[in-house]
Amino acid sequence: MNLAEILKDTQYRYEIIQHEKPILTREEGSDFLGIEVGQTAPTLILKTDQGFLGAIISGSREKINFDKLADLLNYSKVELASPKEVRKTTGFDVGSVALIGFGLPCVADRRLFGYDFIYGGTGQSTSTLKIEPQALTELNQVLLMFD
Repeated sequence: MNLAEILKDTQYRYEIIQHEKPILTREEGSDFLGIEVGQTAPTLILKTDQGFLGAIISGSREKINFDKLADLLNYSKVELASPKEVRKTTGFDVGSVALIGFGLPCVADRRLFGYDFIYGGTGQSTSTLKIEPQALTELNQVLLMFD
């Protein structure tokens, strides 16, 4: 199912923002969109001993403690998937993974829920999804919210 089909019936407010150049960093996103860095919400793909998993994080987070995340999930291993694995698993390139509808169970950063809107990928490098963060839990298969 594509992003437009997923969003068609949602009650959450959203907008797809077009831009000429890909936004490659949280700082570029913050500057271009005129938002706080914490509102940027990249979707990372993780490789675990239980399979692949998405991680939707706040741009305010400097790093992810993969060992802590593995403990919270009761997994033995969590690490970043390779670009090739991301492409094969989601159909998206690293940096363009959709915020919603990427087809994997996921974990979500609680920091995102302190904002009225968050901004993340659409699957296309030249567009950004602006959406209410509560949509994440309805439109994705969220296994865990983490601090």
